[in-house]
Amino acid sequence: MTDHHESRTALPEHPGSAAPVAGEPFLTRAAWARILPFGTYILFIALGDLLERMGMSRAELRWLYPVQVGAVLALLAICWRQYDELHRFALRFTHTLVAIGVGVIVLVLWVNLDLPWMTIGSSPGYDPRTDGEIDWLLVTIRIAGAALIVPVMEELFWRSFLMRWVEQANFKLVDPARIGFKAFVIPCVLFGFEHTLWLAGIVAGVAYGVLYMRHRNLWSPILAHAVTNGLLGFWVVCTGGWQFW
Repeated sequence: MTDHHESRTALPEHPGSAAPVAGEPFLTRAAWARILPFGTYILFIALGDLLERMGMSRAELRWLYPVQVGAVLALLAICWRQYDELHRFALRFTHTLVAIGVGVIVLVLWVNLDLPWMTIGSSPGYDPRTDGEIDWLLVTIRIAGAALIVPVMEELFWRSFLMRWVEQANFKLVDPARIGFKAFVIPCVLFGFEHTLWLAGIVAGVAYGVLYMRHRNLWSPILAHAVTNGLLGFWVVCTGGWQFW
């Protein structure tokens, strides 16, 4: 992948006006490569809820998370050739600093936007303690998964795919800088309601979406997302605020 700023002339002038290719499937291989890792992650969440309803304790289900992120990592590796925008880390130094700063700001907002009306239901979160003692292996896996795997998986789905796909079915032709209002808002709102803290989720979705559009580089929201999730993990462990996990 070349620097998006250097390759500006290679992008269509009006990507939203490009006609779909005759006979092209509703969802292309590139689309499925972004959908399947995310769908697998959500499937494991649903599986955990089902197993809990069937009588398994949350303590027993903690080890489902390593399997969950392992499955997502495997799919990302299998589909890696489809992620052309990630094949090279071409992020300017200033953009790197901005992404890190945005990630920190989102973290601060995330742990403060937790009033009852800002949440959907309640969750005890991910508690890695056994008999009051923290299981550091579980903590390590949880933070590594949240900071290294989840940001790549979610940004590929929400920003690289959905934001551009709402704009145009042939989403790979869409320049992030030309994403329209509807294509920006819909994924941000859905991203928010994917989380218990729906308002914090929407704020995060807006922040990551703006980075993607301004920097025209998926590594920017991935980095910001990774900073948010990584620091959140350390904050949760230090404060015992397991509900934020």
